[in-house]
Amino acid sequence: MFNDQRERKKTGKQEDVVYHQWATFKVDNELYGVDVIQVKEVLRYSEITPVPGASSYILGIINLRGNVVTVIDTRSLFGLMPHEADDDTRIIVVEYNENEVVGLVVDNVDEVINIPQKSVDRAPSVAGDESTKRFVQGVCYHHSNLIILLDLPKMLQSITPADPAGDDLF
Repeated sequence: MFNDQRERKKTGKQEDVVYHQWATFKVDNELYGVDVIQVKEVLRYSEITPVPGASSYILGIINLRGNVVTVIDTRSLFGLMPHEADDDTRIIVVEYNENEVVGLVVDNVDEVINIPQKSVDRAPSVAGDESTKRFVQGVCYHHSNLIILLDLPKMLQSITPADPAGDDLF
């Protein structure tokens, strides 16, 4: 496998360390990360057009330079209490299925960090919501902060109805 922008090898005295880049954000004061390769852009929270009959975690759609983007409420998807959008609220536009983009509403965006792949631990098995746990790819610590690393493809695939045409998320 060749080096790309998400995997960078640093040569140490005994072994190569593979780093992975994560875009981090907060939802309900928890720090989450998604693969930076999947992030297309970060937008300020703006007016979202509701879609009648959509699932409860779908806030609606936005027009992004002529493209319709489905916007997902991460708080609702994770089973958290609603929160009024403020100046820090952002929409992270991520790529899904190589030809579709989805917006994730988050409380605020933190930073892009490099994490050594060997520092990522499997998600702990704790009693809790199985639906949320299946989205978790792993966990790690960065500057003493726990970061929950999300498996974005699994997360989005789990909320996408089986649609043979692959048209949209509703």
